Amino acid sequence: MGNRNADPEFPAMFPVRPFVAACAAMSLLAPAHGQAAPAPMQYPPTRRDAVVETRFGEHVADPYRWLEADVRVDPQVAEWVAAQSVFTDAYLKGLPERPAFERRLNGLFDYARFGLPREEGGRLFHTYNSGLMNQAQLMVRDGPQDDPRVLLDPNTWASDGATALDDWAPSPDGALVAYTVQDGGSDWRTMRFVQVADGTPLGDELRWVKFTRIAWVGAQGVLYSRFEAPAEGEAFQARTYNHTVWYHRIGTPQAEDRLVFATPEKPAWDNAAAVTSDARWLVVTSHEGTDPLSAVAVAPIGRGDWQTRALIPDLSAQWDLIDGIGDVLWFVSNKDAPLKKVVRVDLSGDEPVFTTVVPESDANLEGAAIVGDRLVLHYLRDVKAQVKLYTLDGQLQGELALPGVGAIAGISGKPGRSAGYFGFTSFTTPGTVHAFDALSGKSRVWEQVPLNFAPEDYAVEQVFYPSKDGTRIPMFIVRRKDVKGPVPTILYGYGGFNIALPPAFSPARMAWLEAGGAYAIANLRGGGEYGDAWHHAGRRAAKQNVFDDCIAAGEWLIAHGVTSVGGLAVEGGSNGGLLVGAVINQRPDLFAAAHPAVGVMDMLRFDQFTAGRYWVDDYGYPDVEADWRVLRAYSPYHNIRDGVDYPAVLVTTADTDDRVVPGHSFKYAAALQAAPLGARPRLIRIETRAGHGAGKPVSKQIEETADVYAFLAHWTGLKPRD
Repeated sequence: MGNRNADPEFPAMFPVRPFVAACAAMSLLAPAHGQAAPAPMQYPPTRRDAVVETRFGEHVADPYRWLEADVRVDPQVAEWVAAQSVFTDAYLKGLPERPAFERRLNGLFDYARFGLPREEGGRLFHTYNSGLMNQAQLMVRDGPQDDPRVLLDPNTWASDGATALDDWAPSPDGALVAYTVQDGGSDWRTMRFVQVADGTPLGDELRWVKFTRIAWVGAQGVLYSRFEAPAEGEAFQARTYNHTVWYHRIGTPQAEDRLVFATPEKPAWDNAAAVTSDARWLVVTSHEGTDPLSAVAVAPIGRGDWQTRALIPDLSAQWDLIDGIGDVLWFVSNKDAPLKKVVRVDLSGDEPVFTTVVPESDANLEGAAIVGDRLVLHYLRDVKAQVKLYTLDGQLQGELALPGVGAIAGISGKPGRSAGYFGFTSFTTPGTVHAFDALSGKSRVWEQVPLNFAPEDYAVEQVFYPSKDGTRIPMFIVRRKDVKGPVPTILYGYGGFNIALPPAFSPARMAWLEAGGAYAIANLRGGGEYGDAWHHAGRRAAKQNVFDDCIAAGEWLIAHGVTSVGGLAVEGGSNGGLLVGAVINQRPDLFAAAHPAVGVMDMLRFDQFTAGRYWVDDYGYPDVEADWRVLRAYSPYHNIRDGVDYPAVLVTTADTDDRVVPGHSFKYAAALQAAPLGARPRLIRIETRAGHGAGKPVSKQIEETADVYAFLAHWTGLKPRD
């Protein structure tokens, strides 16, 4: 939770009411799972306003709309946050399960983590965290045999560790690095530059950068994307439009940057620039919303006038640039290929020539790179990674041998150089970088990651269970091999935005597994596990399928003895937080505990804030009656069921979340606390100087996980070992 009294963003002018402090001093703990229920909690009071809107003939109350205001600006919201935080903090810190989780989490997070290397100008760049560093450092190796040295250390940027290195890119000669800084978890970025030889920072600073790539044009300048500066006090709340691409020449002020690409006739488009590895072509990709649909414009770099021409003029299909060689570009596309294919585009003539070089297969194409003279294609087959090697004209050359069932966490390499790198992770394998040769297909571990647990002690099982409509849904179940019989289990889901959940390592999850619990990850419809069809089956009017899939997963886990009635917790973040809110409204009896994190909870107003306008692709438009009625039917905030016993609920959010603004969670938690839902607690944990998740310091991750897992363990009956 953090010490709010010491935090300058929560000044003493917003005191906590005296009765809240008195409550915090009392014993607020319920008896553990299986014992008598406690008396209902006396939550800090929350003001209810008489806000009612009439939409499409229905009156909809919104008594907590005042909690949408920015906590950093509105004194009343800040007072509410402070009161809730003292109350929740007292409860969580008193949980008997918490000390054991915190101790073990400190050990499990303490392992070396290496980022995917990039080579430029004979130098090798990569991130590194020795274990308990709040933020990863950027390292450089000046030669293949040289030891790494620290180039950037974000741990020195802020006393609370909440200022992070976000993206970075070396110049083609390896002499400079452009990088973006994320402060307090916000989506806003500041771009800066550093000399590689001696670590001297340059004076250049680019502000109001968001949703950008870093594209070097030679070693003299970069292309980047930004918005106009927001109005005073609206940086973390207001929607943003007119995303533009600019060229910044090193050594000049941002005011002199040159506008390269804009779409004033389409203000909702986001535009990002890339430059091919051989610096021949500028490629601008434009999106609107979250669907993977793109328009593409191109311009030859050498001409210098930045006059682009439309290659793909509209948003009718996915076109993701892989790279280019000379006048030929390669793309991943879903045009007439729901599982995606590779298309080559020849720009040498008067008109571009499109040729499919790797057709759609029976597995979902997740990503691609050109390394040497090979296309390196990453597929998901039944949610398990597979990497195939093709010639540039599409002839299959073999596969990369992977260490096991897991996920690919990025591929690094360039045309003309057969040496590349890929990241691999699984439920019991921390992210590990492998070096590979694209010509031979041979690979080796680049940097060994010492383990602080025994992976052979754990079993990973994939099952397929039927959802309500009979659709087979894959689910991974992880637990200790020596654990027998039903055990407390966390069910995790997401189910949206074409995002897949393949096997991946989490030091936090290992603490739950070590304690004897099971962890299940359901690959719900709405995600990207099986391409476009799987995504479409769980969005907009079909969104109920996602909730049905999650509920069916919980029922399967109980029916097959993985867990018991009263031993199941459900967890999800962002769109997954929405999932948790919806399923506990629909089936409160199924779950003993719930953790909706940074969730989208008000489905009738989500499009009014920051990035919310993008999500209409998945959710629909709240101002369109047909969509509104679908949203109204499952919106977590609007469908809390009075008079029904709910699971224990711990809502988590953060004060600087400008992706899913914390007002969603504030309103939802207030509604939960006001409703007669039984005696189990309904709490909200509000992190300070943090956002939607990216850039969160390791210390905050450990503290938050200890709180969450202690809460879920307490209400499912899991007893962590000291």
